[in-house]
Amino acid sequence: MSTFRFLTAVSVSLFLVILTGCATTTTGGAVGADRSQLLLISSEQLEQTAAQGYNQLKSEAAEQGELNKDKKMLERVRAIARRIEPQTAVFRKDAPGWKWEVNIIDSNQLNAFCMPGGKIMFYSGLINQLKLTDAEIAVVMGHEIAHALREHSREQVSQAIAAQTALGVGSAVFGLSQAATDLAGIGYQAFIATHFSRTDEAEADRIGLELTARAGYNPRAGVTLWQKMMNAKSGGQLPEFLSSHPADSTRVQQIESLLPTVMPLYEATRR
Repeated sequence: MSTFRFLTAVSVSLFLVILTGCATTTTGGAVGADRSQLLLISSEQLEQTAAQGYNQLKSEAAEQGELNKDKKMLERVRAIARRIEPQTAVFRKDAPGWKWEVNIIDSNQLNAFCMPGGKIMFYSGLINQLKLTDAEIAVVMGHEIAHALREHSREQVSQAIAAQTALGVGSAVFGLSQAATDLAGIGYQAFIATHFSRTDEAEADRIGLELTARAGYNPRAGVTLWQKMMNAKSGGQLPEFLSSHPADSTRVQQIESLLPTVMPLYEATRR
């Protein structure tokens, strides 16, 4: 087969894989979150892997005596989760039926995450050092849950698969050196993958704020949360265009712009 025919065949095959992989997993809610996503692997595959990783993390934390040490804090966080979980149906009808789980690791890290399928982990440092209110915890939790609802991890893995496939084709067809291929991969990570990640973060902020409001927590806490985060940061910070997260000031501006949309949802829960 000629190089041209080979390139054409591979390009068409790759295009068909990517085309059939485009889908969307969530509805827009009040904040609007609809867009097509590249999803090349099944959610079941990712959820199984995530559950294994989550269980391993719990086991390691338990062995070190760092899992759920503060029972009062644990119940507080789980109570907030119980209020948010039913609201996920607004974005995904199947989400309330996920096997939700919430745990806390005793650590000074300012971190929290929600794995695919509803596996939530908070680090005590985030709550203690920033002295988070229940509403601020809800904003963080809503944001992390939004990543799982929107299947951002699945999308990121799919993008990596597509990128590696394209780089492999380029290397085979055009005889690129390993150094050139590696450089192309670094460029992808620096300028394309981080763009997707910033998009993910902005989407999670939007969806998370709506989840917060629908669960009966004041979404204005999103502003105070990020003000606390800005005050807590020390040292330098990457420019936003090279960072996987939007600048904190950008997040505050977005949250403030969404308040007219989500405040009525919060006020409706108080009537």
